[in-house]
Amino acid sequence: MTLMEQTETIAETGGHGEVRDYIALLKPRVMSLVIFTALVGVVLAPTTQHPVLSFVALLCIAIGAGASGALNMWWDADIDRIMSRTQNRPIPAGKVTPQEALAFGLTLSGGSVVTLGLATNWVAAGLLAFTIFFYVVIYTMWLKRSTPQNIVIGGAAGALPPVVGWAAVTGTVSIESIALFMIIFAWTPPHFWALALFKNDDYKAAKIPMLPVAAGETATRHQILLYSVILMPIGVSPYLLGYAGIGYGVLSTVAGLGFLYYAVQVWRTREGDAAHKAAVKLFKFSLLYLSGLFAALLIEHLLGLGV
Repeated sequence: MTLMEQTETIAETGGHGEVRDYIALLKPRVMSLVIFTALVGVVLAPTTQHPVLSFVALLCIAIGAGASGALNMWWDADIDRIMSRTQNRPIPAGKVTPQEALAFGLTLSGGSVVTLGLATNWVAAGLLAFTIFFYVVIYTMWLKRSTPQNIVIGGAAGALPPVVGWAAVTGTVSIESIALFMIIFAWTPPHFWALALFKNDDYKAAKIPMLPVAAGETATRHQILLYSVILMPIGVSPYLLGYAGIGYGVLSTVAGLGFLYYAVQVWRTREGDAAHKAAVKLFKFSLLYLSGLFAALLIEHLLGLGV
């Protein structure tokens, strides 16, 4: 069955899914990370905001991220049907039709942007709209299927939530919020390339030019190591810029060395089951790395330990 035939089959079956199916469209795991990083941007902002407005801002950012996920699943329904890790998503599983997912995503996108603008400011709303556009149009519709640099460029969308959160409070974009953006932006390639190494067969079957498919696993390992080296000083940058305390400085340095250690293991281990396990370990540690750094920033600020 061709991709076109698969897409037509998906469009003709399913629909009228349950609430949990629409929640799945929002990619709740990804949304939770978006909420957390946006929360750090809100809390670290140098001005105060009414808690209700902060809650509304975070809710709008979360809904905007979920809308992006729904639109991503709408566009990628054909390849989601092929890849083992995505075959049970609502559209390929026949629980929601592509048309329903499209309407759901567009409604949430518009509602989240307008509500954020009315509740806080239009700078934040504009950034949220750009984030949704970048993820859906630039990454999903264009980069993902056309270049092995899809994750590098497309990672900007996932890195913007703390900037949106900061802007929702201050109405501006500053060097501090850009530093938060850069941490996620530099973290994204080695994180997703580690995943791509042990899910390489899926990407090959779907003809997605992830780096291991397009350039080979050896080149991917070189790039993972390179980006892990670049990530180290960027991860420490909040301390170097003077808005994080010594505790964060120490943690980010140690965590960066840990990230580099696992990246070196991926670079060195190139065959068999050991190579697979090395990539899985880096992928799992990368999640701990990012959440740990942002948690440290949040805890330091709440306890008054930051600079």
